[in-house]
Amino acid sequence: MSKLDYCFSNDYMVLRPDRAGPMELLHLLFSPKVGRNRAIDCFTSTEVRSFPRRLAIFLNLLLQILLLALAGPLAALGAAVELLLNLVDNVLHGRMEYPDRSSPTYRSVTGLIDRRADLDRSIKPTDSRFDAALCVMASKLAYENESFIRNVVTSHWQLEFVRFYNCWNEFQNAYTAQAFVFCDKPVDADVIVVAFRGTRPFDAARWCADLDPSWYKIPRLGRAHAAYTHALGAQRNIGWPKWVEHIKGKPQKVYAYYTIRDALKELLEANRKARLLVTGHGSGGALAVLFPAILAYHKEKAVLDRLAGVYTFGQPRVGDAMLAMFVERNLDRPKKRHFRITYGDDSLPRLPNEKSAVHFLHFGLGLHFDKSYKLKVVREIQIPGEETPSSLLDSVTSRVNSAWELGRGVYLGYRRGAYFREGWLLLLMRALAVALPGLPFHRVQDYVNAVVLGGYIPKDN
Repeated sequence: MSKLDYCFSNDYMVLRPDRAGPMELLHLLFSPKVGRNRAIDCFTSTEVRSFPRRLAIFLNLLLQILLLALAGPLAALGAAVELLLNLVDNVLHGRMEYPDRSSPTYRSVTGLIDRRADLDRSIKPTDSRFDAALCVMASKLAYENESFIRNVVTSHWQLEFVRFYNCWNEFQNAYTAQAFVFCDKPVDADVIVVAFRGTRPFDAARWCADLDPSWYKIPRLGRAHAAYTHALGAQRNIGWPKWVEHIKGKPQKVYAYYTIRDALKELLEANRKARLLVTGHGSGGALAVLFPAILAYHKEKAVLDRLAGVYTFGQPRVGDAMLAMFVERNLDRPKKRHFRITYGDDSLPRLPNEKSAVHFLHFGLGLHFDKSYKLKVVREIQIPGEETPSSLLDSVTSRVNSAWELGRGVYLGYRRGAYFREGWLLLLMRALAVALPGLPFHRVQDYVNAVVLGGYIPKDN
């Protein structure tokens, strides 16, 4: 891929682990002229004089190289583990059948860890938690296959499933975006929801994307995370034009931003009263906040006027201060519509790491839940251990917090009822977190608990 592929950006830095050999890595350590390094795509005149910054890029490249080398074995291991867990799940629930990956009963690892599929019916549309509660369950459901999603939306939630999207991108080593759309009624709907899928536990390519500090500086928009830019369907050479021309006679590719945008336009036109919610967990949250940002970039006022909220859960950083101001100007005025929800010491909101990507920061109205599910409104979430290296005290604190969560997981089921009762797999994961302090545990089930038990979700500052 040549540097001409990035000409839609007036500045960029893209790490290329696929081209990083021993010479490129050594050059990165000893020379500030990163523009001449094959492992980094940027303007040839670019220099990084700070050695700590170059060291951070060096370590990031090494980690990405390792993850990409393990991508195949990890994917095979993940498929085997998922299949085995579904087989065990079938036996435990009296279904003596071999799991079918495309069936409405086949669950992802995320779905097996937290088996809840029903909405909490005690939260009514007039409740301040309603939008967040609907979005967090949609974000959790986005990890499943299309048949499972369709069955839950129509049978369990008694809502109207619209479509599942498995989208294309135009860049090497970039993952595709996956999302689904549903509404509350087939005619005269009141709410339409777009839910983006996050990173699955054994998907090493997406782990690379979450860790990758690569960025593009897009005129009028600011610096945007390169991997999420790719996933939403940025085009070679031209980036994000308002319209995509498909070549006659060739199969039409499904690009995330354009396909979902056009579908929403039709839905909103057919449902004049409907308001729009966009959501995602983890990297799905990153796509969820970038999606309306591109709508604003293209001045899609008809869609943005109907946007009621963007709810992200454990979202990583997606851009710089300029992008933050652009999003705030278009999403958070005259009232807040971007709600960034975090829980405990979830590791993903720390990424990309500040030392390796000085341009990235958080924005939006931050709603942080502690380990007791108590809410604190923050502007920029500061996670313990983010600015200082780990220590013995951090290890002890991590074990204590994990032990608390294990005990709370057992207690909640008895205190709050069956909806909060945790299964054996989730309790095993919590026990592992006690034994292995610092174990990355991106807690979708805790986000569901926090929203449902939180009592009140602010709608503004």
